[in-house]
Amino acid sequence: MPSWRKAWDLFEDVTAGTFFSVGIALIFYGVLMRYAFNEPKAWVEEIANYTIVWGALLGVPIALRNNHHIQVDMVYEKMSKPVRKFMDLFANSMGILFCLFYTYYGYLLVAKRFGSGMVSMDVGVPMWIVYLILPISGILFLFRFIDRLVGVLQGKEDKNDPHLV
Repeated sequence: MPSWRKAWDLFEDVTAGTFFSVGIALIFYGVLMRYAFNEPKAWVEEIANYTIVWGALLGVPIALRNNHHIQVDMVYEKMSKPVRKFMDLFANSMGILFCLFYTYYGYLLVAKRFGSGMVSMDVGVPMWIVYLILPISGILFLFRFIDRLVGVLQGKEDKNDPHLV
């Protein structure tokens, strides 16, 4: 595996894991402050929600990389190798198309929020920062679909994906 691919994988793992860990730590802190010290903090829930959503959306390309998305392969397994290759090409092409729409409309949402000056209720975080994860995750997801499509076109077997020919 090339070093750039290892760095890419590590970047995805660390960023998604960091956001999830911070979100869970904030939830723990919020529960502790509310029930142990009777000092609830309003900002904790808001920031925890944002970080967990960011972690989940950054985890989507990781799930694709490791082939952990929901799939029904009963019919797929019965297809011939050329038909499976066509299905892989089609599925990855549709994934790329979806990512292009997702990224584009995520960008439009960020631009709209940036122009409006809208901020969150408790903390005052600009909402364009909160929504920035949409185009970021769309681009990362797009890169993973392109990587899979190139693998199918080259006929490379992916150890994590039994469907790639």
